[in-house]
Amino acid sequence: MKYQNIIFDFGNVLVKFDAQQVIGRFCPAPEDFSLMKGAIFHNWEELDRGTIDYGEYMEQAASLLPKRLHPFLRQISLEWCRYLSPLQKTWDFIRELKEQGFSLYILSNASIFFAEHIDCYEITREFDGIVFSGYPQMMKPEPDIYRYLFDKYQLNPKNCFFLDDKAENVNAGQKLGMDGIVFTGDIQAVRQAIGF
Repeated sequence: MKYQNIIFDFGNVLVKFDAQQVIGRFCPAPEDFSLMKGAIFHNWEELDRGTIDYGEYMEQAASLLPKRLHPFLRQISLEWCRYLSPLQKTWDFIRELKEQGFSLYILSNASIFFAEHIDCYEITREFDGIVFSGYPQMMKPEPDIYRYLFDKYQLNPKNCFFLDDKAENVNAGQKLGMDGIVFTGDIQAVRQAIGF
């Protein structure tokens, strides 16, 4: 078999990530929704990169909101994981790959806070290694995070296949010698691409 290692992004590959839907559950009024979205995403990239800790991030987000929305911000931060629903076909495919002897990894832009709560997704137990951007303070599609993954788990990019929902992330991996596909939810297309 050409590929020994299958590498998965997390959001929109393993779980459905729809920030609008999550925020909308707590702030259905259009004005509140807009304020909350702006506060949550004002420095999301810094959070994912690990250059700001979660407490500081939350303080900054709260400072952008009227006090009446602070309880909703707290609720969103505590319950975010509950609203990322499993993509069941992907989970079934992961179990099948594992049974067939593939090594499985996650490479995702996600905060240290998220990484510390990843156990709420039982599927993560199927993986041989996980790299979230917050720990090495690198993000896809920067080449360094792919090299970090390869070095950490002693992977040869030629033996790896990468699934990500963003073309720029797949392209960055390809430039380093790792084949991949933009994931749309079509498991059959993935099977064909990896020859499984």
